[in-house]
Amino acid sequence: DVALVQNKTSQARLFYRQSIGVATELGNYSDLYEGYYRMAKLSQQTTQRADALRFAELALAYAQRATYISGILKSSQNLSALYEGQNDTEALRYYKIAVAAKDSLYSQDKVKRLLSINFIEKEQARQTEADKVEYENKIRYGILIGVLLVLAGVAFILLINNRQKQKANTVLQSKNSEIEKTVSQLNLTQVSLATKNAENELLLKEIHHRVKNNLEVVSSLLALQSAKISDPNVQAVMQASQSRVQSMGLIHQKLYQGEQLAAIEMRDYFVNLSESILDSFDAAGRVKIDCSMPELVLDIDTAVSVGLITNELLTNSLKYAFVSKDSGNISISLTRGSPLGPDSGFFLLQVADDGIGKILGATAKGTGFGTQLIELLTRQLDGMLTYETQNGTLVTLRFKQPVLA
Repeated sequence: DVALVQNKTSQARLFYRQSIGVATELGNYSDLYEGYYRMAKLSQQTTQRADALRFAELALAYAQRATYISGILKSSQNLSALYEGQNDTEALRYYKIAVAAKDSLYSQDKVKRLLSINFIEKEQARQTEADKVEYENKIRYGILIGVLLVLAGVAFILLINNRQKQKANTVLQSKNSEIEKTVSQLNLTQVSLATKNAENELLLKEIHHRVKNNLEVVSSLLALQSAKISDPNVQAVMQASQSRVQSMGLIHQKLYQGEQLAAIEMRDYFVNLSESILDSFDAAGRVKIDCSMPELVLDIDTAVSVGLITNELLTNSLKYAFVSKDSGNISISLTRGSPLGPDSGFFLLQVADDGIGKILGATAKGTGFGTQLIELLTRQLDGMLTYETQNGTLVTLRFKQPVLA
């Protein structure tokens, strides 16, 4: 390293090779990773890309043998950066390994499974200029079919996750029954009961973690597909679908990271959801979203519906409310109705912006799917949705207060 600082690259390369030789004799995979990782970085500095790729792949291989998570993360990030712009498929492959390594800080025993993620096949070679018109027509039809397949895949994954949750509930009921019988027969101590409850909590956390991972894979597929679409209308549909999947994935992330396994604290969820949507629209510098509200807890089913409705309302405001404005403000609040007022026993969700205002009765822009989704979720909550247009748009959702299990 001293030789490298003094710009003596040849001497630095010699020292690294000597350290690799010693580590090889000792069979020390961690030191082998360090040596090859430094060789890769040195080759990058001297613009020797082929050597940089070879050494980086060796560094990743020895980090995997040593089960050195930090090394796997750094090597896969380095390889993804090296392939970026040269081979997007390889770049995505190593990016997913990096995501898996980072995720394994929560669950070490999932690294090997996550490292085996299937990768997307390479794009077929483009046809000759004479067939270009016919080829572009085929691509348009393929994109539409791809959108339908991806949406069908999302529905299928959600169905599978729902079945897994039902199976988990059955397992939990069986375990609880077993605990009750064992306590009545053997008079187990409180320590034994606490151990069983911890196992059940770990099982639920694992389920929520798997659901979150599945939704992240779906979101990545949607993002990759959207990047290859030239039709702005189809691209908007793909991006909207990705935003909805991310809002659901955020709920399951909160569940496995939090203390409660069946309920969500909504203020923190709204803050994270707002940051994600602002990033996706690249609007963090010109639009401010305020989530001033008391801490409130909702069950998972209600939280999913409220989260999707809020996602659609925020998206609509960012797309249409500030068309002719350089900046704007949006506020989100979820409060309980007054105990003595007409809203007793109800929750009030309000999303307001200071934009140009919604023209009531005007024809909906886009596909109209977002509006239909909001209406469907409102009926599911047995709620009522109202719009007010004065110095912007105020949307209020009034729904019954759910009963937490």
